[in-house]
Amino acid sequence: MSSSSDGAAGGIPEAFRVAARRGADAPCIVGDFPVWTFARLDRASDRVAAGLAAGGIAHGERVGLLCPNGPEFAVLYLGILKAGAIVVPLNLRLSPKELAFILADAGAAAFCWAEELADLAEHSALAALEVPVRVRIAATVAGGGSLLTGLPDVPGEPPERSCAPQDAAAILYTSGTTGRPKGAVLTHGNLVSNARAVALALGLRTGEDRILVVLPMFHAFAATVGMLAPLLHGAALVPLPRFEPVLVSDTIATHGATVFLGVPSMYHLLLRAAEQAAGQWRSVRFCVSGGAALPQALLRAFEARFGVPVLEGDGPTECSPVTCVNPVAGVRKPGSVGLPLPGVEMSIRDPAGAPLPVGEFGEVCVRGPNVMRGYWRLPEATREAFFDDWFRTGDLGYRDEDGYFYLVDRLKDMIITNGANVYPRMIEEVLYRHPAILEAAVVGEPHRLHGEVPVAHVVAPGADLREADLRAWCRDSLGAYEVPRRFVFCETLPKNAAGKILKRELRRGGEVERGVDLPTGP
Repeated sequence: MSSSSDGAAGGIPEAFRVAARRGADAPCIVGDFPVWTFARLDRASDRVAAGLAAGGIAHGERVGLLCPNGPEFAVLYLGILKAGAIVVPLNLRLSPKELAFILADAGAAAFCWAEELADLAEHSALAALEVPVRVRIAATVAGGGSLLTGLPDVPGEPPERSCAPQDAAAILYTSGTTGRPKGAVLTHGNLVSNARAVALALGLRTGEDRILVVLPMFHAFAATVGMLAPLLHGAALVPLPRFEPVLVSDTIATHGATVFLGVPSMYHLLLRAAEQAAGQWRSVRFCVSGGAALPQALLRAFEARFGVPVLEGDGPTECSPVTCVNPVAGVRKPGSVGLPLPGVEMSIRDPAGAPLPVGEFGEVCVRGPNVMRGYWRLPEATREAFFDDWFRTGDLGYRDEDGYFYLVDRLKDMIITNGANVYPRMIEEVLYRHPAILEAAVVGEPHRLHGEVPVAHVVAPGADLREADLRAWCRDSLGAYEVPRRFVFCETLPKNAAGKILKRELRRGGEVERGVDLPTGP
């Protein structure tokens, strides 16, 4: 729906080759393996592209990619694009049935997977009989050995398959909170423009910055901010396949990471790590938080412990995904997701699509070269997602007089009690200020008299808390209608692969508890 031809003179392969020529011998992927230079990554991804072409993969065909964080992911991602194909990154936490649905829905012509995921991949492939070509990634890629089995290893240059800015580059499937997953089609222009705008907004330093990427690279946030932005800007990434607080701090100290990307749950766990861990973060210039609202109490506590500023930002998958971030140099406003990226416009709109003035609550809408082309083979869903050329994020928020944006909640998460709007995030902010609470999530529950009432799910390890204690705590800061009707004490809260709390699972649990007959998934 957007004008994706702006912001990028060519495709991702062309943009990467420019960076590779400028810094051929500079490191671009760093970790507990031999350093990957730009020249090496360029050659390895060329071989992938040549192999895919020799295996019959044509321009514009879709290729599924099931791979953990590591050099393999970047090699395959770039190789698929250099072959003129469209990459379909796959969530490692999905079941074979769910993966098979995505492969079939995308009409994948090939499926690449990492050796350690062979069992999951093969079960998924068997369930998706429409996918004719199988490609296996050998486990020795990081050490410089064989890369692919299942396709010919073709020496030399890949075929000339240039990518125009308007060509599709990736199909990223959303989590399917309201039904089956939808594939957001992101073009080369979308991703190149967003990666460049991120590099500009964050002030990434060519040849100096190293971004630690422990968020899954199949996710839009990590793929754009953690991989494409440094690769197209001449910086480096430090990929980690799993999140462990001690491992993260050790890796930062060992490899001199200068930027950390995380979601709120990661900052919680890092804050609970040993005191000496903070001393390992001296090389870090700043952290970026996205994916969910970062409680202000957590932000202040993390910055006090680690001495590193945290920049809050935001953006949905459909926007490549970054729309805004607090500035590196300038005013940071806690609780705000910051200012729009260069070239990106943001607006607060009413339900009819009309713009709202400063300070009024409405839906956050976005337009610019980063906005997706549409949902894969879902024209009606695409139309519903836009007000003309403004993408509807589904977030409820407002803009202040300085142009900073604030997210109040997801529109679908808002609770209506006796006709009054109740915003779960505001209740969660109050709960997070309680010294015993580690995590909190508030959802609505149907009520015979009031329509809906808020229910709080909290994690408070080792604390002797009662509902009455938390109810009294909330009454000090909230209106009577905002105080949760029930408090559910949990050992953990359900999260997706990116660490975002899954409120739909909490609602589902409540429905099961109340005896509601739930439909099965895809």
